[in-house]
Amino acid sequence: MDTSPAVAGTPDAARRRSFARLRNWSRLTGGGPDGNEQITTITGVILLVLLAAVGATIVFIGQLLWLHLFLGLLVMGPVVLKMTSTGYRFVRYYTGDAAYRRKGAPEIVLRLIGPIVVVTTLVVFVSGVVLLFVGPADRGQLVLIHKVSFIVWLAFTALHVLGHLPRIPATLRSVRRPTPELPGVGTGVAGRWLSIAGALVGGLVLAVVLIPDFSIWTAHTALLHHHHH
Repeated sequence: MDTSPAVAGTPDAARRRSFARLRNWSRLTGGGPDGNEQITTITGVILLVLLAAVGATIVFIGQLLWLHLFLGLLVMGPVVLKMTSTGYRFVRYYTGDAAYRRKGAPEIVLRLIGPIVVVTTLVVFVSGVVLLFVGPADRGQLVLIHKVSFIVWLAFTALHVLGHLPRIPATLRSVRRPTPELPGVGTGVAGRWLSIAGALVGGLVLAVVLIPDFSIWTAHTALLHHHHH
C-alpha cells in the first residue's frame, strides 16, 4: 500500500481538502436530530426566563414600560432562533430525512398547538414593534390586538411548554455529554452555542439601537401618571 502523502494538485489531495472542509463545516452544523433538540430546548429555557421577566413588567407597566419595551425587543432574537430550529426539524421530518424520521415527530397535540403558537408569536411581536414606531397618539386598535394576541399566545405557549417539560431535564443533561464525534462528522456543539449567543446579541443590539424610540411612550406614560395625581 502506498502511504506517501498526496501531492498538492492531485485528485487525492483535492478529495482530502474537500473532506477537511466538510469536516470543519460539520463541526458547526452537525448534531442531527439530537443537536436540533438541544438548541431548541436551550433556547426555550432562555425564552421562559426572558418572557417571565416581560410578564412581570406588565404588572407595573406604568413604572416599567421602558423595561417592557427593552425586554420585548431583546427576546426577539431567541424567538427567531426557536422558530428557525423548530421549522428546520419540521422540514427535515416531512421531507423524509431518515435520521429525523427515526427521531419521530412531536406528540399530535404539540403539532396542533405549534401553528397557533407561531401565528400568535408573530402577531404579538409585530404589533408590539409597530406600536413602538407609531406612538401612543396613533395606536388605535393596535393596543387591543397586542393585548389579546398576548393572552392567546400565553395560554397556548404554556400548553406547549408543559408538553415539552418531561423531556427538558434529559435534553439539558445531554448537552453536558455531547455525542462523540464520528470520523468526518462533527457534533455541531460550537455551532449551537454560536447560534444561541448570536440570537441573544442580535436581540440586545436591536433593543439598544431602538432605545431612543422609547421616549415617546415613556413621556406619554409619565404624563398620564402626573394627571392621575
